Amino acid sequence: MTKTYSIHEVAELFDLPISTIRYYDKKGLLPFVAKNEAGNREFTRADLGFIKTICCLKNTGMPIKNIRQYIQYCMQGPTSMAERHALLEHHRQQVLNEQAKIAANLVEIDRKIAKYSDPSSTELIANQLRIAGQEKVSLGLDNPFNNF
Repeated sequence: MTKTYSIHEVAELFDLPISTIRYYDKKGLLPFVAKNEAGNREFTRADLGFIKTICCLKNTGMPIKNIRQYIQYCMQGPTSMAERHALLEHHRQQVLNEQAKIAANLVEIDRKIAKYSDPSSTELIANQLRIAGQEKVSLGLDNPFNNF
């Protein structure tokens, strides 16, 4: 007999709160999950593959409505492969765009870390704040950097 998994086991396997799994079910993301006579969800190994994909899509920023659409395509079988492919290609491009933004922000963070690691950073920062304060005053604005 093939093993089934309880909602508690699935939550533990995917490091998800049980409430998240119930939410996913309520939002139509788990139409493949069967319920037993008591009304409890019973997950199979195949279900775990779907849940892994759902988590991947959610963790990479795909909205619930798009995940639901993807799952609906999956439930249609091989006739919807072109639609699945297009949906995932579009999402992949969005993930790549987000990665590029994160990489650019990481460059700025690394620049700041390097600046603060420099032995002359205290003097450099004090000078920057003096200049920023002078700019505020020259524009008739309050100078929040009065101490420098």
